[in-house]
Amino acid sequence: MINRVFIVDDDRLTCNLLKTIIEPIFNLVEVFQHPREFLTLALYPEDIILLDLMMPEMDGVEVIRHLAQQNCPASLMLISGYDSGVLHSAETLALSCGLNVTKTFTKPINTEVLTSFLTSLSNRQAQRELVSSNNDKGSQGKFDFIPTEQDLRDAIDNKQLVLYYQPQINMETQSVHGAEALIRWLHPEFGIIPPDKFIALAEQTGLIEQLTEVVIQLAISQSVQWQKVDKTIRLSINISAQNINSLKLPEQLKMLVKQYELDPSLIVLELTESTLMDIEVTSLDILTRLRLKGFQLSIDDFGTGYSSLSQLHKIPFTELKIDQSFVANMKKENESKAIVQTCIMLAHKLNMEVVAEGVEDKDTWDLLLAEGCDIAQGYYIAKPMPADQFDKWQFKG
Repeated sequence: MINRVFIVDDDRLTCNLLKTIIEPIFNLVEVFQHPREFLTLALYPEDIILLDLMMPEMDGVEVIRHLAQQNCPASLMLISGYDSGVLHSAETLALSCGLNVTKTFTKPINTEVLTSFLTSLSNRQAQRELVSSNNDKGSQGKFDFIPTEQDLRDAIDNKQLVLYYQPQINMETQSVHGAEALIRWLHPEFGIIPPDKFIALAEQTGLIEQLTEVVIQLAISQSVQWQKVDKTIRLSINISAQNINSLKLPEQLKMLVKQYELDPSLIVLELTESTLMDIEVTSLDILTRLRLKGFQLSIDDFGTGYSSLSQLHKIPFTELKIDQSFVANMKKENESKAIVQTCIMLAHKLNMEVVAEGVEDKDTWDLLLAEGCDIAQGYYIAKPMPADQFDKWQFKG
């Protein structure tokens, strides 16, 4: 299907400027100065919408609400001359409503950036169409595997679960500080299956405890292997809400580190903020005992929940992981940069180490280093990898 571009803006001069820029890239461009007329259209995934937020008849937020109610599949670009905070809030709203927001622009629009972005979008679409046309019409493509509870039980029983390790780098020394242990399902037919395909299933079916036990066993086993070659690597392990309600977890971990003669401070247990929202007395009991036994505790995705400060006050965390959404937007959003700065300052005041997730490039690394961040993790450093690759890997920052 041909790409259609819709400009929804009450300002005639802006509409004319945008149309002049877009027509050489996408031939079919329509202008709507009245949003209600635009909302009568049937929209498709190939369509592109440039939506201004400040309009007198119906503002952009109202349009976003209507698009969300229609389950709009089109790509959405937001434009505002108001302020960057409002633009960011509108983007967050649209994304939370399930809309496909691809870009935001402040007025006056940087025409070079807009032209470059639309050209790139057009080239990607052309490439997808070329690949699609070259595919055999009779080919089925890769089967999208949707596992059942029994599939997951079989994977646990048949030892199909493996760990990948994503390095964490000490920003000051640029040496390996540790690694996050990330579970993968090595399926005999479908290959590597990422965790987002089965973690929710594990939580819904009560298999998450068994899954976590597997991760802990594999991580500690790998730590032992590294210890044998004089390699001391701190391992971060994700645990769920169900795990922190299990009174046996501290004893299990204590027995394992005693059995393998490991320093418990090399094990960091990561809990997401959402996991801690409705923390019970039992959970507080377990987390406190884990710290008493020498294990480290990390609060993950910090800044995305609603009770962050109270959790920091109640639970003896040793590490704070700044959510990657803030880290990734540091370069272009003053709000995100300010949140990262505040997180670093707060953590240091509470004698906690700070890990920045989602470090994608050197510019972000440099910004974090200047702010005094302790540890960095992300694709700029390395993607998650099997242990044998981790052993050969070196940071080249």
